[in-house]
Amino acid sequence: MASENSPLLAYRLLGEEGAALPANGAGAPGGASARKLSTFLGVVVPTVLSMFSIVVFLRIGFVVGHAGLLQALAMLLVAYFILALTVLSVCAIATNGAVQGGGAYFMISRTLGPEVGGSIGLMFYLANVCGCAVSLLGLVESVLDVFGAAGYAEDYTTGAMMNFASVFAVLFNGCTGIMAGANMSGELKDPSRAIPLGTIVAVAYTFFVYVLLFFLSSFTCGRTLLQEDYGFFRAISLWPPLVLIGIYATALSASMSSLIGASRILHALARDDLFGVILAPAKVVSRGGNPWAAVLYSWGLVQLVLLAGKLNTLAAVVTVFYLVAYAAVDLSCLSLEWASAPNFRPTFSLFSWHTCLLGVASCLLMMFLISPGAAGGSLLLMGLLAALLTARGGPSSWGYVSQALLFHQVRKYLLRLDVRKDHVKFWRPQLLLLVGNPRGALPLLRLANQLKKGGLYVLGHVTLGDLDSLPSDPVQPQYGAWLSLVDRAQVKAFVDLTLSPSVRQGAQHLLRISGLGGMKPNTLVLGFYDDTPPQDHFLTDPAFSEPADSTREGSSPALSTLFPPPRAPGSPRALSPQDYVATVADALKMNKNVVLARASGALPPERLSRGSGGTSQLHHVDVWPLNLLRPRGGPGYVDVCGLFLLQMATILGMVPAWHSARLRIFLCLGPREAPGAAEGRLRALLSQLRIRAEVQEVVWGEGAGAGEPEAEEEGDFVNSGRGDAEAEALARSANALVRAQQGRGTGGGPGGPEGGDAEGTTTALTFLYLPRPPADPARYPRYLALLETLTRDLGPTLLVHGVTPVTCTDL
Repeated sequence: MASENSPLLAYRLLGEEGAALPANGAGAPGGASARKLSTFLGVVVPTVLSMFSIVVFLRIGFVVGHAGLLQALAMLLVAYFILALTVLSVCAIATNGAVQGGGAYFMISRTLGPEVGGSIGLMFYLANVCGCAVSLLGLVESVLDVFGAAGYAEDYTTGAMMNFASVFAVLFNGCTGIMAGANMSGELKDPSRAIPLGTIVAVAYTFFVYVLLFFLSSFTCGRTLLQEDYGFFRAISLWPPLVLIGIYATALSASMSSLIGASRILHALARDDLFGVILAPAKVVSRGGNPWAAVLYSWGLVQLVLLAGKLNTLAAVVTVFYLVAYAAVDLSCLSLEWASAPNFRPTFSLFSWHTCLLGVASCLLMMFLISPGAAGGSLLLMGLLAALLTARGGPSSWGYVSQALLFHQVRKYLLRLDVRKDHVKFWRPQLLLLVGNPRGALPLLRLANQLKKGGLYVLGHVTLGDLDSLPSDPVQPQYGAWLSLVDRAQVKAFVDLTLSPSVRQGAQHLLRISGLGGMKPNTLVLGFYDDTPPQDHFLTDPAFSEPADSTREGSSPALSTLFPPPRAPGSPRALSPQDYVATVADALKMNKNVVLARASGALPPERLSRGSGGTSQLHHVDVWPLNLLRPRGGPGYVDVCGLFLLQMATILGMVPAWHSARLRIFLCLGPREAPGAAEGRLRALLSQLRIRAEVQEVVWGEGAGAGEPEAEEEGDFVNSGRGDAEAEALARSANALVRAQQGRGTGGGPGGPEGGDAEGTTTALTFLYLPRPPADPARYPRYLALLETLTRDLGPTLLVHGVTPVTCTDL
């Protein structure tokens, strides 16, 4: 049979006579031989004994005397209503699969995960320890036989005024043993059947007995006797020693049941290794599988709790702890029901999400009515324990219902995300970054993460191959390595891998099918195609240079072993220059924006960090929102692509690491334009777009194409018949112009920061206008060569071409 750590892969239907599969939960301490208790002995008896406890003999009169018969019955109905809702949840979870040792803790932790399950399991353990102490305190109270007269509405053992909540706390404490049978799940022959059946029988039986005792006590005894003598049964019994025997028997049996149940929970906690060495000794068991070390642990804690001294004082705290555990059980069942997971199909069907939700609400309400302080403290303790377990990390093989709930909610809201309702006011970049080998692309991974502005971010990779000639899909085993890369790089990205005969075809696949519904990439990001040998950033990046933690359960091997070394200089490449430019052209044909990143490895490390980017070195972000390979002055150059450049640069400035960088926008003047006029119009546009930036006017030099006609359409130059020499000269001239501006400081002005730049200010990143690829594929190599010349020695550069409107001046 499959364990919780592995799926069910095979099940023998036919086999040798006498051969049997392991029973549910085999493999627990003691093996299958330890599972020998029946439903009656393993569930009904311990549950009845725990629910009766000392309350039957010493607190029936207390409840009826202070509250009266009607209110006492109302309290009992409320208590059993809460218990019934919790029992329904327990039955549903217990009949949905094999239940191992630990009872309620096992159910909660395997549903809500180790963080919540471990914290609530520890609190449920403390509740059982305190419940054991309460039974012993009742026994001591009976032995001492100390009785005294007090006021009509006071508890003569504590002197505290009684009210509905305080009396209910004492009553409910006598009904909290419904998990006693579940706590013995490791010793039951068939826990999935025994727990629901035995618990329901025990709850029904105890409810009938409590109602009968309430009526008999109310009809035969006066209020004064009930309030002032909690041991009144001895005074009215035909044979008083029988009452004393019952007190001793119930106190000892209930305390032992709570102690054994607590030890089973503690042993399960220790076996799951959630709290490390603190609970490690509790793993020790005898040959028969009994956790004697956990029993000693629990016995020692009971001695400490006994110092509280008064049963009624402790009852409120114990009741609150139990209510927290019951609320967690209801929440577990509610989560499973709301997640709508196909594998949640319990054989017990008398429940619904309404009963689970009502159970959670009832438990929380009664917690704060009984003791707001204890309720708040217990929730705070649970939160601290959950935070501790989250920081420490826990097993990932249990399955988290939170993942199922997230899936359910994400699917629902994705269906509501209607692309027909998109508006330019709410546009955000949704990036698909194609990565060949992440060893050489870590800075680009982080830069793209900063550019996404809360949008979709997908890491795409194309594995070359043909599935027809392969025995299995080589892509699926790679997902684990890429997801580990995302975790270590601390980027908020999805991973999408594909198998294709060529990188270009794979890129087309990813552009078409990545994302879901209204969350699909609208921008393709590529590294620049040049002859620079890639660096191995795994060797220098702090997040990857540290050795991977391979001691924790479920940890993956070092990422350096999962990705091949970077490409050696001169080695063949998976993508040709022709296919690279064709991929850019394909993206534009699909109405996708394109970003080409060059020299991203030279970005200042502090600008790629997750912090505020505070540094003594000031940086510029330069934006050239015109086609430098087809220069044209005048206000007409601010087209869709130019606005896209401004938007992307502004988005980058919103990232904390780039807050201190200054945005500069360069306005190129034509030979016949007067300085100042175009700058004023651009500043007005920036004011409307709420973009804070400096504006610089620059004059084109030699090779700027002064005689180029204004009416030329975009892309005509790269498609024109001009000679390669003229195009190369223009690219070199534009490159020199950009490099010259990178080393210059700028003063403040309208719409920009006040004061001049500090000496030594450098350009951290340059945004350039990416021209469309030529229509003729034969010109692709010339086009790529022009881009290489244009961006040579500029440092980190983003070549950007936008095809969709991204800005709006309306509210």
